[in-house]
Amino acid sequence: MTVSGHRRRPVVALYERIADAVHDGTYPPGSTLPSEPKLAAELGVSRPALREALLLLQEDGLLTVRRGVGRTVNARPPRRGFEHVQPLEELIGGGTGPRVRALLRTLEEPTDFTTQHLLAPARAELRFWESVLVGEAGPAALCHEWAAPDEVLDRVHPAFAAALRAGASAPPDDPAASMLSVLLDASRELALHAHSGITATLLGRRRGEQLGRPADTPAVLVTQVVRVGDSPVLAAKHMLPTGAPALPVLQSH
Repeated sequence: MTVSGHRRRPVVALYERIADAVHDGTYPPGSTLPSEPKLAAELGVSRPALREALLLLQEDGLLTVRRGVGRTVNARPPRRGFEHVQPLEELIGGGTGPRVRALLRTLEEPTDFTTQHLLAPARAELRFWESVLVGEAGPAALCHEWAAPDEVLDRVHPAFAAALRAGASAPPDDPAASMLSVLLDASRELALHAHSGITATLLGRRRGEQLGRPADTPAVLVTQVVRVGDSPVLAAKHMLPTGAPALPVLQSH
């Protein structure tokens, strides 16, 4: 497990530069972004790094790719909704699924995704956990999880706040857990509800490296927001590449 005080991963910093340009009107709603070569030159970054950040912006609903047009800026973020509060490692494994391998446990400033879903102020510090779910056949999923600011958790769910602090200081050789499993363990007598969205995407370079797959591997992205009452306490992105265990979806009428 890697524990870091690094504020922003490079792709997140680039994501924020482009998102800031959207919000300050440089790229207003409905406008089309410059081509990748031109935008990379304007920002002084490599095209692979730019492509990774643009992919995240598409996933978070800030951009849309239109055939023959390019990437356009959305007027408003999409609505999201897959209700089942259960750790992914249990959900895709039927109780005997992949183990959690911690990659990163750190603090990050909010991005548009976490600002939108956790209602976090711009200069807040959010706990960020990055994990790989590893099954018998190798890496099965990549999980990014963020908790609401500590001051919010101390007010609406102090047991979860305490459990996260304990988890952040755990020895590297301790068995890893997902943030959602920590939340559920701390919520034995507290009602939770969640909303999730499922979309098709590509892994991208960095996530492909983490999962041992090519960057252009098709994948399913599951976004999830868990609330206590009206207060969001956890937001997550789970990336499942082609060949990952099946993700059951329960529906009723």
